[in-house]
Amino acid sequence: MTRSVDLNADMGESFGPWKMGEDAALLDIVSSANIACGFHAGDPDVMAATMRLAVERGVGIGAHPGFADLQGFGRRRMHLPKDTLANLVRYQLGAALAMARAAGGEVRHLKLHGALANMAAEDVVMARTCYEAALDIAPDIIVMVLAATAQQEAARELGCHLAAEIFADRAYNDDATLVDRSLPGSVIHDPAVAGPRIARMVKAGAIITEAGKQIATRIDTICLHGDGATAVKIARSVRESLLAEGIEVRRFAAMR
Repeated sequence: MTRSVDLNADMGESFGPWKMGEDAALLDIVSSANIACGFHAGDPDVMAATMRLAVERGVGIGAHPGFADLQGFGRRRMHLPKDTLANLVRYQLGAALAMARAAGGEVRHLKLHGALANMAAEDVVMARTCYEAALDIAPDIIVMVLAATAQQEAARELGCHLAAEIFADRAYNDDATLVDRSLPGSVIHDPAVAGPRIARMVKAGAIITEAGKQIATRIDTICLHGDGATAVKIARSVRESLLAEGIEVRRFAAMR
């Protein structure tokens, strides 16, 4: 049987008249969309428009909550009380659920954004706090986790639906966390590198780190960041490289 994998992209990150990314073009390539919920990026009009496009293209909708940090694009670390962190996730997911319904769709999955995601990848208690908050209001939601990190451990403990994610355009440390964006080579901008690299990982069933270490992991979905200058070219390269290896691109199923 031909193996399949989902492609997801972060989007809906424009704000008012300010545009971020090529969402319409990406929605012709990916099978799932992680849509900003207004805290780190996006606004109600952008959410509505992006979700309508996703529904029209048959792309799965995901809520993409982050820290309340518009100026820093959600990439600055913040330390919040547990209850505040839980409410931050509930509030953003609630908005996404409402906007998706108004667009004629539904929120299938939840994926943490930026610094919130990176911190949860290192801290199982923090990850569990975020996921429990989401499950409070959407018990059947699929939690998209950074593969082989504390995020995945937390989702397993909760017994919820999960999808394990790897990144096409980010470099990895040997503990399966992402190389800090401040370091050279942390972000991959070359489509000719990104596509074949991710196809190798999917075929191997493993994350391949910068040092060449292979970390065996479940791989359900591949992330393509939507805010880079070469985002659409990288998306096409990844999809073409997967198809060339006989790997089908389609939305992930709900699995515990």
